[in-house]
Amino acid sequence: MTPAAMIRTARLEAGLTQAQLSKRAATSQSAVALYESGRRDPSATTLTRLLAASGATLELRTGRQAVVTPSTAELARRGTELLAVIQLASKLPTRHTRQLKFPSLI
Repeated sequence: MTPAAMIRTARLEAGLTQAQLSKRAATSQSAVALYESGRRDPSATTLTRLLAASGATLELRTGRQAVVTPSTAELARRGTELLAVIQLASKLPTRHTRQLKFPSLI
């Protein structure tokens, strides 16, 4: 869940308006609107403060994800694809820049 969705969900579940939440969290209503729209990302401290003001908590969970090792066939396919991209890129025309010409100082 994005920070924007977390703030909006917590506010709506608490039955608060943006103005009420902003007053409780000691921030402006326009800042809450920016956070909820996703146009601005709050810091971890601000996110925690906004959630606490709405009665919610921020819970961080750490867990290990399995490391996926690609098969030999998958590595070969990716290598072939990379080679094709490199060959295509080498055929693209290049734009040579002109040498800089400085005026004579004499």
